[in-house]
Amino acid sequence: MSLCILAAGKTVTLAVAAFTLSWTHSVERTRWQEDWEVSPAGLQVVEARVKGSGAGMEPPAGSTLRGGWWIYAPRIGPQPRLVLAASGATREGWTLCTAAGCRELGEVAGEPTVLEPCAGSSQPR
Repeated sequence: MSLCILAAGKTVTLAVAAFTLSWTHSVERTRWQEDWEVSPAGLQVVEARVKGSGAGMEPPAGSTLRGGWWIYAPRIGPQPRLVLAASGATREGWTLCTAAGCRELGEVAGEPTVLEPCAGSSQPR
């Protein structure tokens, strides 16, 4: 499987089985991170981490605090796609990291970026 990134009318295909998505909460200004796996069933979040807590970001039951991060395993099934849309409140988008490196997504407010599993090989951005 591969991960397809659809943005601004273009598609980039990354030959990866897993990725980390991170961003800054627009109100609390704290960092969030999620580890995802790519499969034919969809995108599956396997672990989430939030640096602190606050408005609308209370750690769920069963979370553990390690090194200032609340760590937990979200209990949701595979997602067919993730739609990311920047609010503009943080002046940044999302950071998507794989074993090959990181890239910024959705820096411009209102322009959605879609992540979904796909078949294919890696293409340059």
